[in-house]
Amino acid sequence: VQLQAFGEGLVQAGGSLSLSCAASGRPASNNAMGWFRRAPGKEREFVASINWRAGNAYYSDSVKGRFVISRDNAKNTLYLQMNSMTPEDTAVHYCAVALGSVARSTSESYRYWGQGTLVTVSS
Repeated sequence: VQLQAFGEGLVQAGGSLSLSCAASGRPASNNAMGWFRRAPGKEREFVASINWRAGNAYYSDSVKGRFVISRDNAKNTLYLQMNSMTPEDTAVHYCAVALGSVARSTSESYRYWGQGTLVTVSS
């Protein structure tokens, strides 16, 4: 599975940005998918995940209520709508396909990773 993320950009604090991640090579519709991010000088952290049925989504406390993860299995695409953004959201964001169908928050649960896309939030 190859993953390519789109949506890199610069946004002002309080603004919104949308990321998408297209999967190719093998359908990922039976696998959970997720977003992670790595801020400058920090470890990679979990952002959000969604199970294969797209019925259950999970968020880190830092983005809960502001970000929305979704997927379109027909298009093999994962999305992340980011709202009310703050400078603390500045990071390289990575999409990933999990080993199984259940959404997880640990990076070890994910097998395929995208190249990352940079999101910068100015104050």
